[in-house]
Amino acid sequence: MTTFDKSSIRAFRFVRCPFDAETGVARLVYAFDEGPELTETVTIPGAPFALDATRAQAVEHAVRLLHLITGVSYYKAAVPNEIRIEGYAIDAATAVLMEQVYVHGLGEFAYRNGLSLHGRVRFPVAAQAPAPAAAAGLREHALVAIGGGKDSLVSIEALRGAGVDQTVTWIGGSQLIAACAARTGLPTLNIGRALAPELFEYNRQGAWNGHIPVTAINSAIMVLAALLHGVDQVVFSNERSASYGSMIPGTGEVNHQWSKGWAFESAFGAYVQSHVAADLQYYSLLRPLSELAVARQFARTDHYDAHFSSCNRNFHLLGERPTNRWCGVCPKCHFVFLALAPFMPKPRLVGIFGRNLLDDANQTGGFDALLEYQDHKPFECVGEGQESRAAMAALGDRPEWREDAIVARFNREIRPQLDASELVVAPLLEIGGEHRIPAALWERLRANFAA
Repeated sequence: MTTFDKSSIRAFRFVRCPFDAETGVARLVYAFDEGPELTETVTIPGAPFALDATRAQAVEHAVRLLHLITGVSYYKAAVPNEIRIEGYAIDAATAVLMEQVYVHGLGEFAYRNGLSLHGRVRFPVAAQAPAPAAAAGLREHALVAIGGGKDSLVSIEALRGAGVDQTVTWIGGSQLIAACAARTGLPTLNIGRALAPELFEYNRQGAWNGHIPVTAINSAIMVLAALLHGVDQVVFSNERSASYGSMIPGTGEVNHQWSKGWAFESAFGAYVQSHVAADLQYYSLLRPLSELAVARQFARTDHYDAHFSSCNRNFHLLGERPTNRWCGVCPKCHFVFLALAPFMPKPRLVGIFGRNLLDDANQTGGFDALLEYQDHKPFECVGEGQESRAAMAALGDRPEWREDAIVARFNREIRPQLDASELVVAPLLEIGGEHRIPAALWERLRANFAA
């Protein structure tokens, strides 16, 4: 196999992206310079797909969109200055969206690798703006992304309560997500994705590596799946807090979860309707909620207590005991424990995690980062510092929590330095802000969320 030298590479090529409606397989082909082709496959179950001319055209546009966005996984290996698109041409609006996805979606990757992508990522514009996309004749039904954590389960139950037909959808082979999806009792769709194996070899040979905007990729995959299945909604569960990043001295804001934020959702959703299918709605059901509001909503049912996990470290493991679903030491475990604590009886929460994370002095540094105390917010999908501080303060007022090591230290050392007016939970539970939820659905959901 040819050796991979990232410094010698001049161009990244989008080679082609054939899709076979008979098998449901999209083949996304890339290359660096004149090097070997890198082929990723995405497999949508349910083939063969019978498509009329309008839907076939929408699918073609969706596959190209997927080709362009998924390229971020490969482009980052060398970050060359030139981007070439072969086999089709893109208009200015597509180039603008892609540059946003690559520059902001790779923001953490660039920061950690000491790179700057601003002004470096340029997609070639070689087509006029097309006529606005036609409606594809889609039926009212939601593909809902499930990640195995609390957020998607809140969305699924909210849609169920609002009477929206839905299919619980995930990408890849996680047993944990499959078990969680089965627990919903709803129809499921498990989409296959296989990265080009050469990428792993390039990583071994010193390619640039790091965080990618995986929600952007999954969004594009689910848009394709929705068109093939003839359904009109793709639903994610990204809350208001996702739009805020970590403030890094000397660098500014770096958002680990940029593709879960409002900037991506609004740009991508509008693009899908203008360039792919006018009747395909892309939205996050939880956008008007804070992380704490989502936690409160989740705490209303114990149906998923033994099945869900938001822990990223243990995601490949599935065991019967809670300790196998929660590592207990990562930022996600810390945050989910802290966010649920004000809304859940203590024995229930400790039962979910298998131990009390707030009574372990060894975890002090992890909780300090959530509080943005002597550290910046972790590069993880966690709530804003103010939410963590308010949740900790609420626990500091409660007899059953305030003796625990982390909470007692907060009361003693950190709380006196904070403005008491900013430690109130109630204002953080208010529902509001920009969102793309269809108006009629939002009217039905709003009362439920605000109760």
